[in-house]
Amino acid sequence: MSATGSAPDALTGPATTPEASPIPILHAVTSDEIVMRAEFLARANRVMNAGGARVAVHLRVQRLGGRALHELACRLVELQNETGAWVIINDRADVALTSGARGVQLTSRSMSPADARHAVPAIPLGASVQSPEDAAAAVEAGARWLVAGHVFETESHAAHAGRGIAFIERLTMTHPVPVIAIGGVRPEHVPALRAAGAYGVAVIRGVWHASDAGAAVIDYLSAHGAPGGR
Repeated sequence: MSATGSAPDALTGPATTPEASPIPILHAVTSDEIVMRAEFLARANRVMNAGGARVAVHLRVQRLGGRALHELACRLVELQNETGAWVIINDRADVALTSGARGVQLTSRSMSPADARHAVPAIPLGASVQSPEDAAAAVEAGARWLVAGHVFETESHAAHAGRGIAFIERLTMTHPVPVIAIGGVRPEHVPALRAAGAYGVAVIRGVWHASDAGAAVIDYLSAHGAPGGR
């Protein structure tokens, strides 16, 4: 897989910089299995066109080598620039910087938010958290948003019960940054999560395993806009 065209300059960027732009409310998180599908880029195109600036595609992989990861990131950034959606790179701040992605998502295996901020000062950083202590440390270190979970039962964490909506409410009551709820989130869950203070939601199967990924995006966004949230 090769990139077409050169990556945009992540340090200069457009007049409206990622730091000044609203964070997307729907985060479509990938996996190795998802990105290795032959139709992945076509599905990503539908996702990003359906959601525009309200959706972010998280490139989260573990098995791709550095060159293949960078080339895939550049392909997604082309779609980012066409649609207004965000591309967020998990863990690899260097790939985010050189590809022109609009954000970096840090996990427990990543460098700290403080170190990442030093390495890529112009790119917004999010942090994945699983406890109030994780959240407090990430916010203090400069994370701009939190992806928090898992909230509901999910196949990827089958051995562990979900932390529940109360977990999201606790984080939103104690931290000033947007909280994105992840873990088994379906469209019907979104109004209750919004009522608990969640800024948005992150999903994997709900979008990528849907028969129509673009329609799934619309379903989540419609649920986010339904009455009942804060």
